[in-house]
Amino acid sequence: MTDSHIDIQGHTLKLSNLEKVLYPATGFTKKDVIDYYARIAPAILPHLAGRALTRKRYPDGVEGEPFFEKNAPMHKPDWVKVAPIWSGASRRTVNYILADDLATLIWLANLAALELHPSLALAKDIECPTMMVFDLDPGPPANIVQCCQVAIWLREIFEHLGLQSFPKTSGSKGLQLYIPLNTPTTFEKTKLFSHALAQLLEQEHPDQVVSDMKKSLRTGKVFVDWSQNDEHKTTVAVYSLRAREHPTVSTPVTWDEVERAFKKKDAGVLVFESSQTIARFEKKGDLFEPVLELKQKLPDVKTAAAMPNEEKPIEIAARAEEKSTARKRVGTRSAGKTAAVRKKGAKV
Repeated sequence: MTDSHIDIQGHTLKLSNLEKVLYPATGFTKKDVIDYYARIAPAILPHLAGRALTRKRYPDGVEGEPFFEKNAPMHKPDWVKVAPIWSGASRRTVNYILADDLATLIWLANLAALELHPSLALAKDIECPTMMVFDLDPGPPANIVQCCQVAIWLREIFEHLGLQSFPKTSGSKGLQLYIPLNTPTTFEKTKLFSHALAQLLEQEHPDQVVSDMKKSLRTGKVFVDWSQNDEHKTTVAVYSLRAREHPTVSTPVTWDEVERAFKKKDAGVLVFESSQTIARFEKKGDLFEPVLELKQKLPDVKTAAAMPNEEKPIEIAARAEEKSTARKRVGTRSAGKTAAVRKKGAKV
């Protein structure tokens, strides 16, 4: 297999097994993967910069066994930046890669990190998401056409709340909707809010939408996955390749394209492979750029619920927040009682 050495931004990289086929159905090689990420770098790097990055690697191609990688590998070059983040679940510090530059992106591509999954928060403030996301996942025979309908319903809710939203394909079966925030918030707030809206859609469209994570309930419906709004979860990056039969890409789309796909009932309208995504970026620019910059605040749910003519989602979110606050109070009281018992016991 062909190897090569290249210089990028003052760093020498050894690229190995360039002719290795990673997508057998199309003959798409590792060289093609590296070329894609090099060409799409101006678009994808701003969306990766400063974010803890989980990689899904496919050393034997998309038909082989993949693995998720969070910690930086021992053999990483010294110049590759990492963000040390404490993991409460594994009780250790994880050194996440920061893909802040072209050299790091190409180094990752050479490791067959086909899929890139960044955090919704910046590493420097890992508890503050800069966006809220909905992953719309169709259960067969539903497909991305049904996801378009759900996305349009969600857009209408957000427009009512004075918030802009931005769609992208998942690069797999579904559609994803991003609401940029870039203002102080917490994952608890974004998760409560997104869960409330998912429940609302399920109540209003029970034959088309499900908010429960049980896969047995998804047949013919769109699962509105609100649970991605979590410090410990990641969503595939915009412009990332996906490990499908063809080298499809998670591609930003316009609302006109979403509406057109729904109107035509044509799932193929929103499927983009690597060359198409590059061409779209060269023609349209980065349709997802506002997600990085647009400052929006989630409404205060209790205040919004009291407004005249306010819609159901706010009422549901307000109740959810009240339940969360009540649980915290119970937990605080319990902790206080436990501490008192311990103190009393210490005196005996």
